Amino acid sequence: MTQCAEDGCETEAAVELHIPWDANRKVCPAHARVWAQKDGVVPSPMDGHEDEWP
Repeated sequence: MTQCAEDGCETEAAVELHIPWDANRKVCPAHARVWAQKDGVVPSPMDGHEDEWP
């Protein structure tokens, strides 16, 4: 189990964010939805979590 990379979040990571100006991050679906709204950020579901990210 990989924990969400966001500070203070203990939820399991299910999405990898590809961030052009920073390192990739593995985050939970809730944080991925927020990040995905930023220009250039591309979310992709992690293996085994495809059903958690539409």
